[in-house]
Amino acid sequence: MPKPLPLALAYIGASLFIGVSQSLGQGFLAANIPTLAGELGATQSQTSWLIVAFMAPRASLPLMLIKIRAQYGLRRFAEVSIALYAAVALLSLLTVDLRSALAVELLSGISAAPLSTLAILYALEPLPQRLKMRLGLPCALTFMSLGMPLARALSPGILTDGSWTSILLLKLGMSMVCLFLVFRLPLPHGDRVRVIRGLDLISFGLIAAAFGGLVSCFTTGYIYWWTAAPWIGPVLALSIAGVVAALVIELHRKAPLLDVRWLTTPEILHLSAALLVFRIILSEQTAGAPGLFQALGYAPEQIAPLFWVISLATVAGGAACALVMKIERVPAIHVVALLLIAVGSALEAHANSDVSSAQRMLSQGMVGFAAALFLPSAMAAGLVKAFSKGPQYLLSFVIVFLSSQILGGTIGAGLYRTFVAARTTAHAQWIDAQLQVGDPLVAGRLAEIRAQLSPSVSDPGQLQIQAVARLASDVTREATVSAYNDVSALISTLAFCALAALLGQIARDWLRARMAGPGPAAK
Repeated sequence: MPKPLPLALAYIGASLFIGVSQSLGQGFLAANIPTLAGELGATQSQTSWLIVAFMAPRASLPLMLIKIRAQYGLRRFAEVSIALYAAVALLSLLTVDLRSALAVELLSGISAAPLSTLAILYALEPLPQRLKMRLGLPCALTFMSLGMPLARALSPGILTDGSWTSILLLKLGMSMVCLFLVFRLPLPHGDRVRVIRGLDLISFGLIAAAFGGLVSCFTTGYIYWWTAAPWIGPVLALSIAGVVAALVIELHRKAPLLDVRWLTTPEILHLSAALLVFRIILSEQTAGAPGLFQALGYAPEQIAPLFWVISLATVAGGAACALVMKIERVPAIHVVALLLIAVGSALEAHANSDVSSAQRMLSQGMVGFAAALFLPSAMAAGLVKAFSKGPQYLLSFVIVFLSSQILGGTIGAGLYRTFVAARTTAHAQWIDAQLQVGDPLVAGRLAEIRAQLSPSVSDPGQLQIQAVARLASDVTREATVSAYNDVSALISTLAFCALAALLGQIARDWLRARMAGPGPAAK
């Protein structure tokens, strides 16, 4: 129900704050794994399991949350969810080792999952029907996606003493503000319908286990390496089997948790594939740029300005989407978004070993702007398709959208990091093969390095050792930059291919409409 302007602004402000709060939790965790590893006395490989613990429940919980909301009422759902979120934020202050941190991050993922729904509900609730999709949805989704770049921009300033406790205190403070906002600005009670069935729990259990397995493999696969860790293959196989078993159960139910038949129609398969591919393409911004500069030895404060630019570009993209969004304009919006990603990635595909974060501001800003253009318009198009079939289809679409974004982001980041690792090794081997012993170019480069080091190193033997080590470091740096260039080229190619496919679809629809001739109303 529309509300007066001051109250409507308050609800939208609550949506923005809740959206940023839930995404910052994931962003801070991903951006500060080295800091956490030091505080917990664990390796970075072990600490990466914290991301698995946080993301696994977020990938699967959308399956049940909408039914829980329908059965227990919207207001109760909001109040219990936000109270649980604040309680877990308080509990996180008691973390003392890796085991307790894993338990807390699992609870954090569970408690943060409903906040995505709350952010969308608070953005839609106070607006008239004509503005819900045009203004409310872009606002909510923009700030929900803002957490990853914003966390990397804020972390250096927050971690001035190098303690993770500063982050935890900030998350606790934000959770308390969210708690106040939800109780001060209540959502309507809504109708309560008994919709949860016993088989829902079985299907959800299978899908939760399967999604957890996929998140585990794609988050840690490149760390332990896919063919070296014996557990990865069986876990992937069991995850796929779990999804298949759940779909078989759902196909034979009268009131399924997921309407599989509708989800496998060509139209929805096309939309789901587009959402998944776009999310995988956008994963480069969370896995690519941070990984490159971390590998090159840049400190977090050196690359923070880049992520401020990405954050501002994301907000600008959301504002632009709100200004131009209409359902009939969705294909054109997607064309612009894909073109920005393709061009932005192409600009990054020719970097040299002296690359700096300042050189990536334009290209990464273009990608951030494109992401904020694409996601709200894609979700709006899907919601319209779901509503045209009936309200009962809304649950299935929202599940597909949220799960495709979370799983797509995780799978995309894992694939890109794997690709970078493989290409770095390939480039390093190629460079090593060119550096033959006795090669005049190699000897000349070693002589340059020895000349640079000679004022501080007097021993000839030590000077030679350090010169060779510096040359090896230069080879690694060149190989790393070349690998990330390959990633950028791959993303640009994927974006151009997706753009060509979209333009082909638009041309096909135009031709069909033209061949069909004017409708009865035009005659």
